[in-house]
Amino acid sequence: MHTLRLKKPLAFFDLETTGVNICRDRIVEISVVKALVNGETEIRTRRINPEMPIPLESSLIHGIYDEDIKDAPTFKSIAKNLATFLEGCDLAGFNSNRFDIPMLVEEFLRVGVDFDVKNRKMVDAQRIFHLMEPRNLAAAYKYYCGKTLLNAHSAEADTIATFEVLQGQIAKYEGVKIVDGDGKETEPIKNDVGALHDLTASRIIDFAGRMVYNDKGEEVFNFGKHNGKKVTDILKNEPSFFDWMMKGEFPLDTKRKLTEIKLRALTQR
Repeated sequence: MHTLRLKKPLAFFDLETTGVNICRDRIVEISVVKALVNGETEIRTRRINPEMPIPLESSLIHGIYDEDIKDAPTFKSIAKNLATFLEGCDLAGFNSNRFDIPMLVEEFLRVGVDFDVKNRKMVDAQRIFHLMEPRNLAAAYKYYCGKTLLNAHSAEADTIATFEVLQGQIAKYEGVKIVDGDGKETEPIKNDVGALHDLTASRIIDFAGRMVYNDKGEEVFNFGKHNGKKVTDILKNEPSFFDWMMKGEFPLDTKRKLTEIKLRALTQR
């Protein structure tokens, strides 16, 4: 039985992949720990054939080689069942907002399976860890759970550890306020997925982080020559920038979000 107070299931998950490029790389293993509202949990772990060779440097990290997944199903073949299993769930992980969720969204987009994250809360235990104890998963597991993480980079071991770490973080920090670098206090940590989402994911627009919300709640670019500038201003004053991004090597999710902002701006004129 878990200790999280939930209004809907919270799916902790971890991916092992061929690499870290969201546009080019693919998933080779996924593990999900679904924390249910009644306190119970469900665990599912599956190897996936990425339909491309796994680089040796990646195999040396997670221990999965081409031979291990040659008979595994492709992501396309499991996508609908996976989306069904995650239906109605909020999402959680360790560094999940920056890597695991965007990678998963990209895989779903490639195979044309609807996986909408707009109405899901997203909780990143790594973000809380870095905010409260400015260090990796093994260190967090030792600090919050008093345990040594065995089989690190095994998707299931990492997922279960992350699930335990978040509960340990809440037990330690519930009611404690965070003070940022400017001395500004945030709301105290709460055992509430909505509040944890606001703490770890409230600035996210696209999962690659090319666009974020600024302190005023405005959509701004988060890279390159237009860093910090309002997206709508750039789209209006430099329309070629939109074409450049749409033709460039950006994740499909980034292009989709940029297109949504452009279309919204056009309808508001």
